[in-house]
Amino acid sequence: MIVVIQRVSEASVKIEGKVKSEIGKGLMILLGIEESDAEEDIVWLSNKIASLRIFPDEKEVMNKSLRDVDGEILLISQFTLHASTKKGNRPSYIKAAKPDIAIPLYDKMISALQSELGKPIGTGEFGADMKVSLVNDGPVTILIDSKNRV
Repeated sequence: MIVVIQRVSEASVKIEGKVKSEIGKGLMILLGIEESDAEEDIVWLSNKIASLRIFPDEKEVMNKSLRDVDGEILLISQFTLHASTKKGNRPSYIKAAKPDIAIPLYDKMISALQSELGKPIGTGEFGADMKVSLVNDGPVTILIDSKNRV
């Protein structure tokens, strides 16, 4: 799994012109799922996300986690994170998981993050044409690949 994490002061996702989810201070996360991903990736990644110390403390040092600041999450599925651009100019998405694999893993990631935070999170809709808006706070943007844990 690949995630792009952006620390935000606000974020929202619209589907067909209607707001599906919106959050205040927290993390907007784009999640890319590939065929080889499994529940162990979800467990590791959800804990890593909730524990990342990327929010400022009293001295404006990034020393607090999402849990520490009672932040929110907006999680958006994003198969294009697995784009291969090695050959030609048209990206290949061959590594991206098909819906029969990706949807159950996306749902499990939602549950895992809700469990980590002890509250509901905002989501998009798998496979929908979504319009995502955010105010990146910092800016702080972090890329994590669950296959590169060591």
